[in-house]
Amino acid sequence: MKKFIAASAISLGLFSAPLFAAENYTIDTKGMHAFVEFKISHLGTSWLKGRFNDFNGTFSYDDKTPANNKVSVTIKTASVDTNHAERNKHLRSKDFLDTDKFPEAKFESTKVEKTGAKTANIYGKLSLHGVTKDIVIAATEVGAGNDPWGGFRRGFEGTTTLKLKDFGINYNLGPASETVEMHLNIEGIRQ
Repeated sequence: MKKFIAASAISLGLFSAPLFAAENYTIDTKGMHAFVEFKISHLGTSWLKGRFNDFNGTFSYDDKTPANNKVSVTIKTASVDTNHAERNKHLRSKDFLDTDKFPEAKFESTKVEKTGAKTANIYGKLSLHGVTKDIVIAATEVGAGNDPWGGFRRGFEGTTTLKLKDFGINYNLGPASETVEMHLNIEGIRQ
């Protein structure tokens, strides 16, 4: 009788556990299969593009239960790179990112809401330049699968638009340059 009760308890434990759990991923910055890029209008005549070269993060993915999905990313603001040394220096200054005072920007998701089979809105808090604001990233799953090194990877792209003044960046670039478009390409390695 004791064996029957023990077996029943084990069976109930197995069946009461969730059948699908979130998979945990580390963003592949070592192999640089991830990018945090931006573009902003230059005088309304062209686009200035750049990226942050130093960042890291993790995400959890659960296709069956999007509420289990989470994203956490930290960016070293001094790693800003627009392929122009003097402009990079200006962007690191007090006029813009003030990287000595605010060396990191952070994003922490608060909710993930599926919008389609491979799309979702990622809601979260972005801390940048000493200000924390709610933002939404429109994300699309690019793909997932085994890699040649015995691991499993999953990739996403996402976009969001930020108003510079919302984050206390008030340097006057003209009306065409009040917002910056962020483009995120993230590839994670399952842990």
